[in-house]
Amino acid sequence: MTSEFLKPQSGSVPHAVGPVSMPFWQGCRSGELRYQRCAACGLANFPPAENCRECLSDELRWQRSGGAGEIYSWTVVHRPVTAEFESPYAPAIITLDEGYQMLTNVVGVAPEDLRIGMRVRVQFHAVGTDVTLPYFTGQS
Repeated sequence: MTSEFLKPQSGSVPHAVGPVSMPFWQGCRSGELRYQRCAACGLANFPPAENCRECLSDELRWQRSGGAGEIYSWTVVHRPVTAEFESPYAPAIITLDEGYQMLTNVVGVAPEDLRIGMRVRVQFHAVGTDVTLPYFTGQS
């Protein structure tokens, strides 16, 4: 049995934009996945923060991710928690090659084809007029 491919959301998606996360959202709008790396200890930090999660340094520098990684964990949602979300959708934790994890959704893949360790790459989708979200899809 083959399902349709998972699709990006087309309606409003809740998100928070603030001074700390603004470079991330600006990067998404320009098709660039950004994350922070600590200049003091070298740790990749995500989600954006004011201080490093490892050494508490405030010397975090924005870097561009290559946008590739693998699925660490996922689920397929068939009964969304809000009416704005179209099902099915697949929230997933992606481990990026730069060494950080990101909670996102997988698209362009049939739900039954998802698996731990599956290689994925970022794909950006505009949602509404003010936000572009990073989704991940199978890597060719």
